[in-house]
Amino acid sequence: MNLTELNRIATAMVVSGKGILAADESSGTIKKRFDAIGVESTEENRRDYREMLFRAKDAMSQYISGVILYDETIWQDAKDGTPLVRLIEQSGAIPGIKVDEGTQALPMCPGELVTVGLDRLAERLKKYYERGARFAKWRAVIDIGSGIPSMTAISVNAHALARYAALCQAAQIVPIVEPEVLMDGDHDIDRCYEVTQRVLNKTFQELRVQRVALEGIVLKPNMAISGKKCAKQASVEEVAEKTIRLLKACVPAAVPGIAFLSGGQSDEEATAHLNAMHKLGPLPWGLTFSYGRALQAAPQKAWSGKTENVAAGQRAFSHRARMNGLASKGEWQSSLEQKAA
Repeated sequence: MNLTELNRIATAMVVSGKGILAADESSGTIKKRFDAIGVESTEENRRDYREMLFRAKDAMSQYISGVILYDETIWQDAKDGTPLVRLIEQSGAIPGIKVDEGTQALPMCPGELVTVGLDRLAERLKKYYERGARFAKWRAVIDIGSGIPSMTAISVNAHALARYAALCQAAQIVPIVEPEVLMDGDHDIDRCYEVTQRVLNKTFQELRVQRVALEGIVLKPNMAISGKKCAKQASVEEVAEKTIRLLKACVPAAVPGIAFLSGGQSDEEATAHLNAMHKLGPLPWGLTFSYGRALQAAPQKAWSGKTENVAAGQRAFSHRARMNGLASKGEWQSSLEQKAA
């Protein structure tokens, strides 16, 4: 393992002003997104959509540091025969790959899940590296509800995340470590804070046990935020303050950077929260975005599967990427959204 090189890549992934595009939706998830815009989810349509994003020169070269791909996408070629991985590299961004194989019910823990995909991961990583992937992603899912999460679910998922991370580093691939505490419930921000603290502490404990070099990872956590169904939604300032306090308490300074997931927040919410956090600096690690929906909802709608809408889709993507790029430096203002609209 060349830790200097892993650290160089991890640092480049969280460089100020840029963030990571999560274009790694599973076939089921992208079908839901396409259904919403009336587009059939065929392999060709999925490729055309992602090619549109990767060819958005302004967005990709100025605001995107890396792209997380789904297994199908990493092997696909663009319409002109150029591998999609090359398009990403040509823009100056780093190709990455989602390697987990989804979730299964966790035995003896009703309502809780464990992420699977460690079997044969070492062989898969070797092939992904040869194809051009320099980082990977594994998502653990922790739900908040009555009596959950259990310590079992937290421990099992943290253990799997750390095993995945160790396998990645052995394959010279930077692991994105993603323990996501879901925002689907009716819990308040303080409950989210408390659960996320337990999850992060256990995750870092496991990473140390399994000898993962913290200088060669990127953390992809949720923000401390109210559940979607909570009657009292925390303000932008409270989300920023509590999230930064939480991260400072749990995340060692050796970690090069943190790239937030949007987790179901709206485009502007995710941008505003990230921006507010940068007002609370200086911070011990790079802090940026690794958004899927919050970067893609607007371009998907603008594109709607039509060739004549490709330019409109790229403009919408460039706008969202720019807004988040500014937020990752604390330079975003809501008036910039209005101007674009």
